[in-house]
Amino acid sequence: MHASEKRSAGLGLALGSAFAFGGSGVAAKPLIEAGLDPLHMVWLRVAGSALVMLPLAWRHRDLVRRRPALLAGFGLLAVAGVQACYFAAISRIPVGVALLIEYLAPALVLGWVRFVQRRPVTRAAAVGVVLAVGGLACVVEVWAGLGFDAVGLLLALGAACCQVGYFVLSDQGGESDRDGGSDRDGGSDQGGDEANRADPLGVIAYGLLVGAAVLTVIARPWAMDWRLLAGGADLGGTRVPAVLLLCWVVLMATVLAYITGVVAVRRLSPQVAGVVACLEAVIATVLAWVLLHEHLSLPQILGGAVVLAGAFIAQSQTPRPPSGPVAGSGTDGDADLAAETGLDRERAEA
Repeated sequence: MHASEKRSAGLGLALGSAFAFGGSGVAAKPLIEAGLDPLHMVWLRVAGSALVMLPLAWRHRDLVRRRPALLAGFGLLAVAGVQACYFAAISRIPVGVALLIEYLAPALVLGWVRFVQRRPVTRAAAVGVVLAVGGLACVVEVWAGLGFDAVGLLLALGAACCQVGYFVLSDQGGESDRDGGSDRDGGSDQGGDEANRADPLGVIAYGLLVGAAVLTVIARPWAMDWRLLAGGADLGGTRVPAVLLLCWVVLMATVLAYITGVVAVRRLSPQVAGVVACLEAVIATVLAWVLLHEHLSLPQILGGAVVLAGAFIAQSQTPRPPSGPVAGSGTDGDADLAAETGLDRERAEA
């Protein structure tokens, strides 16, 4: 597949993941309002998804031997960490504040890529992050309820850091999907690359299993009132079976969302996919407006437009492939030198 086609497919997957994740709150909120504890809701979401992905975990059982650190990290950070920190944060600080802090993750991803991995970052991605975070502040109406709680803010920041782990770990072993891998290197390292790659389905399956195990200790599901799942919940004035809403959260908002999200990161890059993921808050707000009849103010509409603009700008340029650790000289000088050399050669031939 051509690089531009891979990028287009990656962008489509990232948008699909944002839509899937964005729909989780709309389906989960009626269950919580019906009496289900938020942590129990998270446990049902992760444990149910782990059960669905169990056959794939068995199929990719070799990953336990080859990439144990990746699987443990994905389960602890991308699954259990994000969920637990976020729900603990919103119990102490306003939801809008917690959501805004969590979606500082794209900016933190840029910092990780630039200063830890020492890889170049495009101006488009940086500008996209600034616009997306600013627009997100309008979407969640952060000014509506600012409250200072040191523990709550630290928990929300922990969710943001775990979100960074999601994007960075999703990128592990996927560079060849984005950059061409062995084709770029003439095929000499194809065998090594293939042996080191971690299938995204296997990573997600084991990540959910690890996350379910961790959340079992935190949520204590044996204390849950299971009878709530046999009843119904109110979805915008319509009585919907609780088990149907739970199936939506498990299959669409978790399994499908994680699969499309991880593959999107591998097709794009952590920094670009991170900015596109900010659309989740916009989608969640719009779905809540349509399905739950929650009010959508003018600042929220304008903020959503800004987030869209930021996501578009961030994905409009492909990061330059690094030739080594990023030093102060960068790659622009090399490109200019090559261009000048080519121009001098053309003049000499003329």
